[in-house]
Amino acid sequence: MTPFLFVTDLDNTLVGDRAALETLNQRLSQHRQEFGTKIVYATGRSRFLYQQLTEEQTLLHPDALVASVGTAIYPNPNEDILDPQWVERLSPGWNRDAILAIAGKFNALSLQSDTEQGEFKASYHLTQNAAPEVLPALESALTEQGLNIQLVYSGAKDLDILPKNGNKGLALEFLQQKWGFSPERTVACGDSGNDIALFAQRTSKGIIVGNAMSELRQWYEDNRTDDLYFADAFYSGGILEGLAHFDFIS
Repeated sequence: MTPFLFVTDLDNTLVGDRAALETLNQRLSQHRQEFGTKIVYATGRSRFLYQQLTEEQTLLHPDALVASVGTAIYPNPNEDILDPQWVERLSPGWNRDAILAIAGKFNALSLQSDTEQGEFKASYHLTQNAAPEVLPALESALTEQGLNIQLVYSGAKDLDILPKNGNKGLALEFLQQKWGFSPERTVACGDSGNDIALFAQRTSKGIIVGNAMSELRQWYEDNRTDDLYFADAFYSGGILEGLAHFDFIS
């Protein structure tokens, strides 16, 4: 057995079935202890809300926390210190004040709570009905001002405006290179639209849990490969199923 890089979303991916999570924790903890496997949580949550979740759920301490949809990497999630190399990568072409000013002109957008805003993330609520009209118009307005951004819409309600160089998938690649893991020894797990970036890089294995949202299901149908596995089981049960399928765990 050799080490692998395990990257997973939290809500409705790792978390959702306490019994399956306990089993997965045991398997991953043993593999990390014996072989040096690295565990990374890649979540849309801020570090603040991640800490709240650790009080509600039994989670292994990760080797790194990728928070705020990939725009914040904490080498130690117990400390409010961002990876300086990642900050340097996200900074060019990012102007949060200008983004807020432009987005504020769209009545369909409402800001999410202060805990969900970040140095490299502006987050809004946007209804599914309004999204088809608002998203292209907003992207055009932002890029016309020379802002280096991307829009990530998920769950038919959450819109994140992020730096072009920052998302879950690019954060995965950054840690992959930092720790020296090959794509073949990297696996990512997710359930929603903001996890597509974990799979779209086409450089690692991917596990989509059985309870995945419609936007990720549709993306999978359009982008099937042998490196993507759509599990039957939900939550951590689906992760266990996928890890066995790819022979990461026996």
